[in-house]
Amino acid sequence: MTERSTCNVVLKKCRATAVRFSGHLCGISRPSTPILSLRFFASWRLCGYSFISAFQRSPFSRTKPVLAAVLLFVLIAATTQHPEPVQLKIPAGWPAPTYDFSKNPLTKEGIALGRKLFYDPILSVDSIVSCSSCHLSYTAFTHVDHAVSHGIRDRIGTRNSPALMNLAWSGLLMWDGAVNHLDVQALAPIAHPDEMGEDIAHVVEKLRRSGRYPGLFYDAFGDATITGERMLKALSQFELTLISANSKYDRAQAGLETFTDQEASGYRIFKAHCIACHRPPLFTTGAFANNGLAVDTVYHDLGRMKITGDPTDSLKFKIPTLRNVEFSFPYMHDGRFKSLRQVIDHYAEGLVQGRTLAPELRDGVTLSKNERTDLVAFLLTLSDREFCFNPDHAFPRE
Repeated sequence: MTERSTCNVVLKKCRATAVRFSGHLCGISRPSTPILSLRFFASWRLCGYSFISAFQRSPFSRTKPVLAAVLLFVLIAATTQHPEPVQLKIPAGWPAPTYDFSKNPLTKEGIALGRKLFYDPILSVDSIVSCSSCHLSYTAFTHVDHAVSHGIRDRIGTRNSPALMNLAWSGLLMWDGAVNHLDVQALAPIAHPDEMGEDIAHVVEKLRRSGRYPGLFYDAFGDATITGERMLKALSQFELTLISANSKYDRAQAGLETFTDQEASGYRIFKAHCIACHRPPLFTTGAFANNGLAVDTVYHDLGRMKITGDPTDSLKFKIPTLRNVEFSFPYMHDGRFKSLRQVIDHYAEGLVQGRTLAPELRDGVTLSKNERTDLVAFLLTLSDREFCFNPDHAFPRE
């Protein structure tokens, strides 16, 4: 490409995927023009991007065919890119993740694709509801102010949206453990008639027809083939980056900050009454427990028993993390409590005894009003504002 070229170029899309040749290589007079990005050339038929059109013959139009072929090969090889690997940063002192990254290695492009999908309502049947509709980043990826989730066509779900964070350490997912792997979790809300109401095959077809996704899949996976498996793995990649480990509690444990007297008192109360189920650093064991809630009269939700059919699992729900609990209200599987004080009052004076009640709660939890206030103060030290307001977690502006 030299200044000698007289070729006029029209670029309909900056990320053009193919060059329209007339049996020759066309020289381009302005190397800085975006047309130099030809990394999607090999998959242009599937991508469907616009072409670069040459309207005037180039001085190079009589170049020997062999030389033209060689130059074309070199051009494509030079612009071919591979996904850039990303190493998940594990917080100091944390256990090894349980997620098997060898089956879905993180890449910069895969994470970007997953983030785009997470915020795109194309996954729902009416193209209105996205994953982020029920998982807002600034509320620790929960559905603020809604007791239970709201879905397509103003339909109402039956459970409160759980917070999304530290999923690399999560085993069974959902309040009842209905999903056993993060890579398939998104199938549940996508297919649920009251949430997104869509068929995965139709979602894939919509992505294939879209103007941008073929190129994004090319970036993430090395070719533009779009499949349900790839879509789900990309979503997982983004969600796996949602690590919350920079709260005041974390900084206090590292010796970087100090609890107030009230927070320190609350921490002692927490270790005496709460730590068995909400074990640091994740502040959950990931197990299922009956925490003494009265059976709701609307949904009659029996929790884990619905999945296992085992009566001993009746009224057991997954123990949620307490990280960012300041932001993740309302609380419990059905969103019945609107404040942390209501939650603590439940444990102190509202437990419903039953044969599946968690052993740790059978003798009740005795707390004075001051102790309850101190416990709330400690729970607020689990807030990670850097996590909740991280622009890398928010709606992609690109």
